[in-house]
This record gives sequence, structure tokens and C-alpha cells, in this order.
Amino acid sequence: MDLGTIIGLILGFVMILMSVFTSGGSLSSYVDIPSIFMVIGGSFAALMVANPLQRVLGMMRYLNHALNVPNWGEEAIISTLVNFSEKARREGLLALEDDLEEVDQEFMKKGIQLVVDGTDPEIIKNLLYNELNQVQERHQDGIQLFDFWGKVAPAFGMIGTLAGLIAMLANLNDADSIGSGMALALITTMYGAIFANLVLIPIKAKLEDRDKGETLVKEIMIEGILSIQSGDNPRILEVKLLSFLPPLRREAIMAESAAE
Repeated sequence: MDLGTIIGLILGFVMILMSVFTSGGSLSSYVDIPSIFMVIGGSFAALMVANPLQRVLGMMRYLNHALNVPNWGEEAIISTLVNFSEKARREGLLALEDDLEEVDQEFMKKGIQLVVDGTDPEIIKNLLYNELNQVQERHQDGIQLFDFWGKVAPAFGMIGTLAGLIAMLANLNDADSIGSGMALALITTMYGAIFANLVLIPIKAKLEDRDKGETLVKEIMIEGILSIQSGDNPRILEVKLLSFLPPLRREAIMAESAAE
């Protein structure tokens, strides 16, 4: 579970509630069920209009990606690729087939198998990048889903406000109800802004981060697989693959290797 996401959501709502209480208002003044229906229900209906039903029904899968921290294991992947490189130089590429069952990542296993089969390097590169592109396309479905929802939620907040203003203006004869009517009308706009900026847009950003992480891992695999096929020196391969990682992680791995 991604504690940053959970803590951020809780902290955001707590800060909003604190601002309500410290401003002297009562919580009941900020609760309006019709406004919730307008913002969440109306924007979700627009989401269904704009997207295939299957994609909308698969929303929980995208939420699961956002709420769980993936363990890409870049260090272990780099270590495996370097070990494969050393074995290939000692015993030949065909010897790698004996270790394929120990590889957990299907993407890397497929690439190494293509190398063992003697497939042309350009074909391997095209096949692996094509699969990576397809993964990114599937990620974009979820990113665009929450991006669209984050854009229309405030709009439905405005629609609710307009509906409230119309109702208020229709009863101008009752001067005592104008203030409360105006407050209720503006609540819908507030709901739309909170829902979009605290929930939907951050989830979209989190999904973009997950996409970036998986893309990086697969690019490390592709670079390693092609380098193994071309017979690169294992030490050069390790330095090349470590360059994909942030400097602090790279230095920590190199220091650990030196200590061993």
C-alpha cells in the first residue's frame, strides 16, 4: 500500500475540515447531498459517455496501481543481466537457456529466449520496443481516464452552482433565504474543486509515475539483452545499466559491489 497516497488524502481532508472549523463555520453548513450527487454522479456519467464501458469498469485496476507501491527490483534485474553476460562470454549464448526458468520477469525471459534462438538484433529490438509501446498505451488509458474526470468534475461543480443560483433567483421575494441560497449554490463549486484537485488529478499524476517506473525497468532490460547479444564486456554492461538509476542509488550499488 502506498502510504504517501493514503496519508496525503487524509491530510488533505483534515486540512479542509480544520479550515472550516477555524473560520467559525459549522460542518453542517458545508454538507449538501444534492451537490455531491451533481459533482460525483454527474462527472462520472460524463466519464461513461467519453470512454468505452469496459475501460470505465476497469477503473479499480487503475486505482490499484495508484494505491500500491510496485517493487521493480532494478538492482536485481541489473545483477541478473550482468550474470547472464558473464555466462554468455564464458560458455556461449546457448548456455543461457538453462537459466531461463529462474527469470521471473516475462519480458526479460522473452528477450533472452530470442537471443538464445539467434534472432537478428534489430528484430529483437523492434519486438521488445513494440511490447513496451503497447504497455505504455494501456497505461495511457488509465491516465487519460482520470485526466478527463479531473477536468469535468469542476465543470459539474459550476453547473450545480448555476442550478442553485437559478433556484435562488426564482425566490427573490424571500429576502431571508438569499444568503443561505447563495451559500448552498457555491458549495457545489467547492465540491468539484476538492474532488478534482485532491483526488482525481493526484491519482492521474501517480499513474504517470507508475508508467515512468515500469518504462525505465523495461528499457534497462532491453539495453541489457541487446548488450548480451552483442557480447559487451560484463563490467561495461553493469556501468551502462547503472546509468539508468538515480546517482544516489547508483553509488550505493557500486559501493556495495566494491565492498564484496
